[in-house]
Amino acid sequence: MTNRRERLPNRRASETFDLEVAGLTYTATISRFDDGRPGEVFITSNKTGSAADTAARDAAIVASIAMQYGAPVDVIRRALCRDSSGRANGPLGVVLDLVAEGGAS
Repeated sequence: MTNRRERLPNRRASETFDLEVAGLTYTATISRFDDGRPGEVFITSNKTGSAADTAARDAAIVASIAMQYGAPVDVIRRALCRDSSGRANGPLGVVLDLVAEGGAS
């Protein structure tokens, strides 16, 4: 990681998609640096203002800051909670898994 925050360009490639985690529907947007690396993630729940929505949004903000300071997506996603089969338990983990697997490109 660097000590400097790498800011995304004002115009950047982004992709928005829906996903379901633990019976809740979320919408995620991934924005990328010019070289294609993810640099920002937004996640919202269909239950705006709920605890699940706040937790997802907060997690996405922290992940975005970490990526902009140079933390690799793989390091972030592997640190998140997973079930006994290795599947991500939360929306951020599911989103980052999709990004890593090329499902959100």
